[in-house]
Amino acid sequence: MSKIKETLVTAFALFSLFFGAGNLILPPLLGFGSGEFWWLIAMGFCVSAVLIPILGILAHARLQGTIYDFGKKVSPTFSLVYSFLVYAISISLPSPRTASVTHEMAVQPFFDSPSIITSVVYFILVFVFVVNRSKILDILGKLLTPAIILILLLIIGTALFSYDFVFGDTVFASPFTDGILEGYQTFDAIGAVVVGGVIIISINLKKKDVHYAEKRTLIRNAGWLAGLGLLLIYAGLIFTGALMHGNFDTDISRTALLKGISTLTLGNTGNLFLSILVSLACFTTAVGIVTGTSDFIRERFNDSKQAYLITAVIGCVLGITMGQFDVGYIIAVALPALMFIYPITIALILLNVVPERFASNSVFKAVVITTILFSIPDFLGSIGLRDAIMGIQNYIPLSRFSMGWVLPAAAIFIVANATFIFEKPTRFKP
Repeated sequence: MSKIKETLVTAFALFSLFFGAGNLILPPLLGFGSGEFWWLIAMGFCVSAVLIPILGILAHARLQGTIYDFGKKVSPTFSLVYSFLVYAISISLPSPRTASVTHEMAVQPFFDSPSIITSVVYFILVFVFVVNRSKILDILGKLLTPAIILILLLIIGTALFSYDFVFGDTVFASPFTDGILEGYQTFDAIGAVVVGGVIIISINLKKKDVHYAEKRTLIRNAGWLAGLGLLLIYAGLIFTGALMHGNFDTDISRTALLKGISTLTLGNTGNLFLSILVSLACFTTAVGIVTGTSDFIRERFNDSKQAYLITAVIGCVLGITMGQFDVGYIIAVALPALMFIYPITIALILLNVVPERFASNSVFKAVVITTILFSIPDFLGSIGLRDAIMGIQNYIPLSRFSMGWVLPAAAIFIVANATFIFEKPTRFKP
């Protein structure tokens, strides 16, 4: 396989592992309410749903390890706890959500069957892919992703050439920051540290004798290509949603809007195309999450195949259990977890991509501890305690936008580097 073809296959695989349920249903509704500020919403959304995740892949390219390596400079105990939290959240919320979206949009419109049937069949197929993990890269990169991209381009392209560029009023008070926060719901920053490990292991299974530098170049180039694809698709879906402002009720749900857009753009066959798209996009993400979780547990148990299989079974059982709930309910339940774990994840990603001389152990610890402390008010606000923290938020810049951790973490990064400038950084060996 030529290097160009190999890079494209890996980029397609990354794209499909990122592009799941939230990536499909979130951008159109954002655009629908954005009005003429669709571009500002798109910029914010792409910061948290494209830029940060791709930086996570670049960090994986440097570390060429697992999610555990992202936080080792803070402490081994922290990294272990963080890893377990991320994987617990991933197999409990975004993975089951893919089954819920698949049922609502790809099964329910055609078959009068209960959601439990969809979840059971869905996660049985996920399990089959997970236990055949050595073939994941080729299957995702060569078969499923091109189909996903083709259907998306049909929907976006038809909208661009069929509707006047007329926009309504925006419903967002802060379009850019609202776009960033909605990007949290894609789980893509968390996905980067999870599925990045899947890509690393898949490449290692196929290229055991390839030098570290060559694998790093492959992952880095594939990451940028996947990021470009995500950027174009997200911007296209947000813009398409903005063009549809006069075609649907303002209180339309995420899934109903996506169904309506596919029908308007692709006609009577729109729902069929959408069903295929939803099934493929959601399925690839679920496979990536369960595989990544199983890989991690296997490594913690001395490369035990039994641990891998048991974790895959647990992940699929959790998927069946939670996948029966309504999509909106799963999104609401996920918000508090995201408001806590997402800032920590972003901080770790950024610290792992900056030059090593700016990312010593002490800098890691200072920035991560600061991020955790200043994320607590945002977390409390997300669980309904906003009135109790109003006094605190008044003294924290950006806290009213649920981003109170950003400036303190950045300030501590600068101060810590000035303080610990002579500390020798810890290097990871490939």
